[in-house]
Amino acid sequence: MSEIWAHALPWLKALHIIAVISWMAGLLYLPRLFVYHCEAEPGSETSETFKVMEDKLARLILFPAMLASVGFGLAMLCLPGYLAGATAGGSLWLWLKLALVGGLLFTHRQMLHWRDDFAADRNQRPQRFFRIANEVPTLLMVGIVIFVVVRPF
Repeated sequence: MSEIWAHALPWLKALHIIAVISWMAGLLYLPRLFVYHCEAEPGSETSETFKVMEDKLARLILFPAMLASVGFGLAMLCLPGYLAGATAGGSLWLWLKLALVGGLLFTHRQMLHWRDDFAADRNQRPQRFFRIANEVPTLLMVGIVIFVVVRPF
């Protein structure tokens, strides 16, 4: 890896971690808002407040943080020599990590779909559904961190 790329890597990692933390915060908070939104009467002032909160969270935090997470992650993978170093001793951990990232992306998309349902006052899911959905990003994150830090495969 050339010297310029060697200096860029720690910055890319730091920016990637910051973006992932922001993305995870949004992925963990949005379903909590849905849990409380379920209690609000459709069309009520409380429901309308939740709609604004959910929309701003999705547009101003979730989407930019997801783009930055993916962008900085791909930038690291594209660094000359980085992929060879990341896959030393086997690359199964990397593929499993990327599969779990795909799960986060799918979860993100689903949350946006649920937000749209609330925005149109057509949510049919109970609080319990969103309480369970709230655990999915956490489980995916735990797997991702284990694959990146421990590299068990």
